[in-house]
Amino acid sequence: MRETLAALEAGEIGVGEAESRLAGYATTDAGRFDAARERRRGIPEAILAEGKTPAEVAALATTALETTGRALVTRADEATASVVASAVGGGDREETVGGGDREETVGGGDPGATVDRDDRTGTVVAHAADFEPPSLDAAVAVVAAGTADAPVAGEAAVVAREVGATVDRVDDVGVANLDRILDQVDRIRGADVVVVAAGREGALPTVVAGLVDAPVIAVPVSTGYGVGGEGVAALEGALQSCSVLTTVNVDAGFVAGAQAGLIARAVDAARDE
Repeated sequence: MRETLAALEAGEIGVGEAESRLAGYATTDAGRFDAARERRRGIPEAILAEGKTPAEVAALATTALETTGRALVTRADEATASVVASAVGGGDREETVGGGDREETVGGGDPGATVDRDDRTGTVVAHAADFEPPSLDAAVAVVAAGTADAPVAGEAAVVAREVGATVDRVDDVGVANLDRILDQVDRIRGADVVVVAAGREGALPTVVAGLVDAPVIAVPVSTGYGVGGEGVAALEGALQSCSVLTTVNVDAGFVAGAQAGLIARAVDAARDE
């Protein structure tokens, strides 16, 4: 505690970082950021953009950057991603919200930060200039049945990569043509854990789980329509799989990526022994 207070007094750290060290979280006008999640759980805290204003997301992201050296934002639309990218990079920006009746200024990030924004996946990842990303001796294959499943698969890939795993994306290998997955089997078998995102009837995770000896995590995706649409058939199919796999919720790319990352951490630790 004394070391933290001394650093604060000397101006070496800000109030937010001091609070995060002492309490495990940092308080902002947009909520409390869990700065200790990675130390406690092994996966970085993510900021869900849905349901928040762009300025609120940006405030949490800049706090994340200050307290942990990294910000990970998920489910951000293009407008929110633009505000966040500007803010965490040290820019100041006025954002009008609610038809012009409210103006908020966001900023205060790190001018030296690297910012990786993916509008299709809806993620924004920022690393402070002095941030050292984790690196694990473990590989995660992230497999998508079709192009429409790619955003959810992409979210999983971003999270697994931020945990430190090497990520291999295998896209558009749905079961409508089994040759597409069969000619990628050797590649997928090289991974330590596999995430499979599929919508409609969700058959791909079951097929993959029958072909590899690594843990498989199924992510039902809300593509499809009619009876069993919005991911219902894909979820039920994964839960009823005759191949051994684990299933997360519909569109839960973050959860799948985090679970794959935790398995990758265990693999890395075992290889170090």
